[in-house]
Formats: sequence, C-alpha cells, structure tokens
Amino acid sequence: MAQSDSASGLRAGFRGLTTRGRSFLAAGVTAVVCAYLLDQNALLRVGVLLAALPLAAVVVVANTRYRVASGRRLSPRRAVAGQEARVHLRVDNVSRVPTGVLLLEDKVPYVLGPRPRFVLDRVEPRGHREVSYRVRSDLRGRYPLGPLQLRLSDPFGMCEVTRAFTASDVLTVVPQVQALPSVRLSGEWIGQGESHSRTLALAGDDDVILREYRPGDDLRRVHWRSTARYGELMVRREEQPQQARATVVLDTREIAHRGSGPASSFEWAIGCAASVAVHLLERGYQTRLLTDTGQSVPGPGAGGSHSTADASGLVLDALAVADLSDGGTLSRAEDPLRAGGEGLLVAVLGELDEAQATRLGRLRSRAGGAIAFLLDTGTWAGLRMLAPHTGGDDFEARVRQLRESGWTVIPVRAGDSVPDLWRAADGSRTTAPYREEAGA
Repeated sequence: MAQSDSASGLRAGFRGLTTRGRSFLAAGVTAVVCAYLLDQNALLRVGVLLAALPLAAVVVVANTRYRVASGRRLSPRRAVAGQEARVHLRVDNVSRVPTGVLLLEDKVPYVLGPRPRFVLDRVEPRGHREVSYRVRSDLRGRYPLGPLQLRLSDPFGMCEVTRAFTASDVLTVVPQVQALPSVRLSGEWIGQGESHSRTLALAGDDDVILREYRPGDDLRRVHWRSTARYGELMVRREEQPQQARATVVLDTREIAHRGSGPASSFEWAIGCAASVAVHLLERGYQTRLLTDTGQSVPGPGAGGSHSTADASGLVLDALAVADLSDGGTLSRAEDPLRAGGEGLLVAVLGELDEAQATRLGRLRSRAGGAIAFLLDTGTWAGLRMLAPHTGGDDFEARVRQLRESGWTVIPVRAGDSVPDLWRAADGSRTTAPYREEAGA
C-alpha cells in the first residue's frame, strides 16, 4: 500500500510540473544529449544539474504530508442583491512540522466575481492563517462556494500539486427589500382591551369568553347577566390572543410576465412581494407567501412558531430561488386561499384574462381586505412607449373588473416605486386610481 501511495504521489508530482519545471527538465535532457554527442563533460554536468532540479522538486512535493484543516465563514450568510458579502477562510496546520509555500484558491461561481487566490509563505506547527475576500451579485439566487483548493509548491516553483477539501458552503442572495410606509390597511383590526368587535382581517381562537365558575376564579370576572340566564355562576374567560393574518400571492406564470433579466416584470414582482411580506411581518401579521403553483411559505402547520426574523428569512429564501412557472392559470393557488380562512390578501399579479379576474373576484369575499398590485406588463415589453402612462384596453378592463368585485387595485408600470404605490393601499381611501400623467 505504501509503494502504491508513493507511485501515485510521483505520478501526481510529474503531472504538476510547472512551465518552469518542464523547461528546466527539457533543457537538462537536451544538454545531456548534446554533451554525449559532442563529448563535453562540462556540458554534461550542467545538463544533469538542470534535469535533477525539477526531478528533486517532484520528489519533495510528492512526499509532502502536511496535515492541514480549513474552515469557511460567510458574513452575512444571506446577502442582499447588489450588496457585498465577505467570505473568511481559515487554514490550520495540525501537523508538527511547518508548511512550505501554500497557494489557496476557492471555487466561486463567475457571477460572484473572479476566483480568489492567496499565497501563504509558511504556517508554523499548530498555527493558522486567516484570509478573506468579497463577493457580490446583482442576481438573486443560491450560489455554492468551495471546495477550497490547496496547491503545494516547491521553493523554486518547479512543481505544484493541487489537493482539494470537500467542504463547501452556500451563499443565498435575496431580493432587495424596500421600507414601506405605514398605512391603514383595508379591514385592519385596531380594537383594544375586551372589545368584542372583530374585523375580517383577523383570525384567532374563539373569543366567546364565557365559561362555568371554577374555585379560585376572580369574582370580578363573573358575568351576572349570563349567570341569571343559566342559573349558575358564569365567568369571563381570559381573552385568547388574536393575531392578524396575511397572505401574499405571487404570480410566477411565465405567460403573465414580460421583459428579461433584472429589468423584467417578474423581477419587479419578486421585489414587491419581498417588501410587502417583510413589512407585514414587522407589523405583527402572521404572513405566508403563496405562489400560483400552490407552494406556501411557511408551509402548512407552521403556524406562529416562527419569530419575525425567522419568518422573514424563510420568505426571502424562497423568493431568492423563485422561478417562472409553466402554469396557465392561478387555480392551484385557489384551494390554499379557500382553506386559509379570513385575513388580509395581497396579490402581485401579472397579465390576467377575464376568466382569471372573475375567479379572483370570487375569492375576495373570503378575505378581510384584498389588495392587488396589477402589473401593466406591456410597459415592460416596450409596447406602450408612446403613451407609457396609459394602460391598454384589456388592462384597464381588468382593473375595473377587480375593483367592482371589491379589490383595492394598484396599477403598476415599469419603473414604479413600491413604497410610493403602497401608499395607495391606505384603507382610508375608497379607490386607488390609475394615474394618468400628461406628457410635457
């Protein structure tokens, strides 16, 4: 086994000869042949020296048995598109001998930048070195980092052998989240204390607060009217905590969007859904993200077990890898919406036909408040360059159809700002008018 390892090490060493090493070896062999033909002993000695140097480097590098460990840390692990993240690498020499020259190279996708390379001259026994580099992506997604490659080299640069670690990490690049202004949403609950008023934007446990008296109950909680009615002491139950619920629906149908790359209507919808979901979570809503494929985040049964930060992370992670679907309708999202109970419904919609708008109108009655960001996808496709502030006839018809069914419709054009549009969701306004601006 030892002989086999040595042979494989030598083969790897010969394959690792650098251009300099191959040049020295070729020059040495040439000098030896010329010395033999010309009978020049001095030239023979030079040729042997030139050829022996790279061969000695191969033997040294092939028999190097460093024990090196590595680690990688991302800061942050979840980066925002367009912002930089830093990757910290640590190399530990766990052997009892110092290392020679170490060349480090981390494998990085091209969209994050060039591959980082570092040179470590010498690492003492039980010592370590730390290096770092920056990565940046304008495109959301999940990007693998690693594995780290370690190149062993001799002091003369004749031979390099690459050894790779197995560990790797994943950097998640999430869409940008814009801070949204605080507005009074349609159907939003603002009750306090023991108010029994309950709006449709709330869904909580049964808040009928009467039960039989039990020893130890505070007499101040006795409900005398019900006591007289039932003939036994009845007390008010402790009010069950109520939490506002919200569902953010994202239309990912490929046929419903226009444009390509970061400037497409789909990417605008991704950013809008991320901003709205995070905003609602920060306001205390139990928020889920639902796509036209029927996928829900957090998943069924998650309930309110997640903190605001964890829930925001789950939603952003899902949006980081969201892709266009091949669906033709929003029907797969209808069943989760019907089963979800009452709550606030915010939909980020692409192009709709009359039938789809009709089905969305039926779902309005199940929600306490319904807000639709309806994208005028023609402005992303450049179809309305001469009149960018006026939607097409079909688009205006869908706006009217949804409004007539009770939706608060916010028309969206290419270049619109999500925070500015969010102000149109103010429940104190009766409508969210489709703005028409006169040209200069």
